[in-house]
Amino acid sequence: MNQKTLTIILLLQTVIIVALCWMLVLYGKDEYAAYSQQEQEENIASKSHVSTEQGATVVTLAKDAQTQSGIVVSALQAADWQATQAAFGAVVDLAAYNDLRARWLAARAEADVARASLANTRREYQRLAQLNQDDRNVSDRAVSAAEAAWKADEARLAAAETAAASARDTLRQQWGETLTNWATQGGEPLQRLLQNREVLVQITLPPDAQNPDTDATLMVTPVGTQGQALRATFVSVAPQTDAVIQGKTYFYRVAAGALRVGMRLQASLSQQNAKAVSGVIVPFDAVVWYGGSAWVYVKQSEERFARRQISTERESGNGWLNTGALKAGDQIVTGGAQLLLSEEFKYQILNENED
Repeated sequence: MNQKTLTIILLLQTVIIVALCWMLVLYGKDEYAAYSQQEQEENIASKSHVSTEQGATVVTLAKDAQTQSGIVVSALQAADWQATQAAFGAVVDLAAYNDLRARWLAARAEADVARASLANTRREYQRLAQLNQDDRNVSDRAVSAAEAAWKADEARLAAAETAAASARDTLRQQWGETLTNWATQGGEPLQRLLQNREVLVQITLPPDAQNPDTDATLMVTPVGTQGQALRATFVSVAPQTDAVIQGKTYFYRVAAGALRVGMRLQASLSQQNAKAVSGVIVPFDAVVWYGGSAWVYVKQSEERFARRQISTERESGNGWLNTGALKAGDQIVTGGAQLLLSEEFKYQILNENED
């Protein structure tokens, strides 16, 4: 291959490379322009979505974005809070209670049978004794047999009544007078326990705590959960203390729901003569945790939400009572609050990248 041919080939290759470069520029400029415009829009959006006003972080979110994110807003309700006594307890197994009740019922049934038989054998003995006295119309042996049957029924009745009394005394020692009366007299409260519509819980208060009023409000929740607290109804003083938690014990009954036998409970008991505090209840679902503190998003307008810190010192029912900045009627985010917090972090990261 001579020098002229080689020069022509190199020239053609150069022309082809230049043509390809121009084609790449022509076809790629539209995509590059679209990418640049999208980046600019995101930068503009990042500046408009999150801002700080008077020390509060404000997130701006369009209505359609709120719908897609599942943002739910609810109005705060006014409420009163009263100081409470913390307590612990457990759902009681009623197997031993039912066994004692069955013993008492069996003894009472045996006593009823013996009492009926005793009445019959007593009449029979009296009849035969009368006939024996009237010219010995029956033998002395028959009278003796009738008397023996009568005395045997008396002994059976006494034994059955003793067994019933023993079962009742054991019930009273282990379960108290109220539950003993339920076991021996029946009634709607007993049926609710036996049918598992309600469960019996034993609550333990500190040894130096005051005895609770029968109408004092007791709210219980399973240990380790923040579900809705259940209101319990006072039953009686518990004769036996808790083997794990030493203190004063009391029986309460509460709707069964998700409670199971043996489940440990945390409880709050309203304190007597404590002054009530007025405020609003912030639901658990509205709270997001950031920096070791609890926050909520308050709706300022159709598209603006301000993050505000709340207090978690006073727990009540299914939320925390707050006083001061938050008022009844304020609109707070109760669904999707975590998404608003994530929106804050996302735009903070974008701004840091720009720097």
